[in-house]
Amino acid sequence: MASALIAGATGYLGRHVIAELHARGHRVRAVVRDRARACRNGPWDSPSLDGLVDEWAVGDVTDPDFTRDLAADIEHVISALGVTRQKADPWQIDNLANRAILDSALKHTDSFTYINVLNGDRCPAQLTRAKSAFAQSLEAAEINSQIINPPAYFSDMMEVLAMARRGLVTVFRPEVRINPIHGADLAAYVVNRMEEGSTGAWDVGGPDTLTWEELAHLAFDAVGKRPHVLAVPAWVLPPMLGLTGLFNPRLADTARFTTWNMLRDCVAPATGTHHLADFYADHAR
Repeated sequence: MASALIAGATGYLGRHVIAELHARGHRVRAVVRDRARACRNGPWDSPSLDGLVDEWAVGDVTDPDFTRDLAADIEHVISALGVTRQKADPWQIDNLANRAILDSALKHTDSFTYINVLNGDRCPAQLTRAKSAFAQSLEAAEINSQIINPPAYFSDMMEVLAMARRGLVTVFRPEVRINPIHGADLAAYVVNRMEEGSTGAWDVGGPDTLTWEELAHLAFDAVGKRPHVLAVPAWVLPPMLGLTGLFNPRLADTARFTTWNMLRDCVAPATGTHHLADFYADHAR
């Protein structure tokens, strides 16, 4: 079977990708900063990597000495590397660190799979600009590339469950739709594309397309509370984000990314068997 290097190995999706690769018999090299953390259970039931990894690459992806030969003796590179709530600069991680890993791949292998985000090239957040910049570099590189664009992960939807526990879910446009995808379903899709070896870009979401109001009701059902959904007018966003940016630019940028996706449909072709209602029920206990 093939050998694969996984960047972003300890994130929600990266853990599921490694579990899928291991289950199919592929040899896995995991890029991590902390091996002990990687061997603990991950967020939202994503698996521990203990026993799933054949080779560990422990280091800092912003260190050029570390990334230079990361892909040596590897047939495929898969990157789920990216900033979410960390304090790191998205440009440094989502673009430049991925570029460094791509440089290594260009020397050592001919296949690179990148997990991007649906409509990222249209979103004004620095996070998505960094992702889109790398996706453009990958498309232009002389390598067999697969770019996967999900609208959101199930893990991204957990803030709605947290709001439901507190008794109030706020949304901006209740009728806007999204079909988030479970990490295991997306991992299976990613590995399928890697094994097929075709070059291209694919949008992919989960099996259930929900409005934000429907999503809120799922969360209230899971926690056993009467639904209380508040529609906040979109005009409050610019001053709110501007004020937040004065004190915490990274938080403001994450909020800009999140709220942008709540203001317009983010729906991709459906795949998978996991349903958000079940995910909420499992985590509401």
